[in-house]
Amino acid sequence: MDALAERIRSDWQALPELAPLAVADDLEAISGSLDGEALFIRNELRSCRGLRKLHLETARLGAGLQILHCVFFPDPRFDLPVFGADIVAGPSGVSAAIVDLSPVVGVLPASIDAALAARPVRRYSQERELPAWGSIFSPYVRFVRPTSPAEEQDFIAEVGEFLAVLADAVRAAEPDASDHPSTLERWHGQLRYCKQQKQNDKTRRVLQKAFNPAWADRYIEELLFDDPPAP
Repeated sequence: MDALAERIRSDWQALPELAPLAVADDLEAISGSLDGEALFIRNELRSCRGLRKLHLETARLGAGLQILHCVFFPDPRFDLPVFGADIVAGPSGVSAAIVDLSPVVGVLPASIDAALAARPVRRYSQERELPAWGSIFSPYVRFVRPTSPAEEQDFIAEVGEFLAVLADAVRAAEPDASDHPSTLERWHGQLRYCKQQKQNDKTRRVLQKAFNPAWADRYIEELLFDDPPAP
């Protein structure tokens, strides 16, 4: 988890006009308990030209479970995808790792599609099946269980490749007007993306158990998958 978090922090430095994004004090560093073990969550937020929110969440439960959740949400004025990466790791290794550039209006921009298709194909010994709500992902999504240090390093490198494709697209993108039909279409598409992600009941159940239902709802609605502001 630490290596992937550092890779993401390093790569977002290449994005244009990178700036801190405010996060509520009680949501930046969070302590709780789950099943008698200490739970700590850290949230880091940035924004840049073309992306309204870059969110990196790292969590640790006791001495074992580690979780990384990262999403970059585009400004709907720009024709850009949503970047997402998540890993779940325990004492026996990484049980789940996923990365994608997800389209917000059905298909990826042609330049991004071509760049992702041109990447070298990495093979993992254990591919995982997408969840039922996984229709939001692109054809290039990788959802795997790395089974060796080499596969873990391959996944970190793959995340870097996705971020490099996104960075090139961000630098090349030009905004549409706030009232342009394409902007409105992308805004509605991002609303759908957030709605689909909120169907992940496992996340909600864990947060409710560690804290309480009202806090879990606020965390999901305001921080994890907040709806994009109207253009």
